[in-house]
Amino acid sequence: MIHQDKTLACKDCGEESAFPASEQDFFEEKGFMNEPQRCKSCRSARKDSGRPQREMFDAVCASCGRSCKVPFQPRKR
Repeated sequence: MIHQDKTLACKDCGEESAFPASEQDFFEEKGFMNEPQRCKSCRSARKDSGRPQREMFDAVCASCGRSCKVPFQPRKR
């Protein structure tokens, strides 16, 4: 199907945002059946609001020996 650029209204804030043909092609390729209901900033705010901050732990990379942070408690050997 050939898509044309659209303008959609966000159901949270009411702001209008573009839904370009290229993004519509992507949605179709991925099998998504519905158009986005929220603008990008409302989607980001909604995604981040329900998640607790992940605790990060200090570790040392076994391959290169550099310090890094990982999302799990490393075991001591």
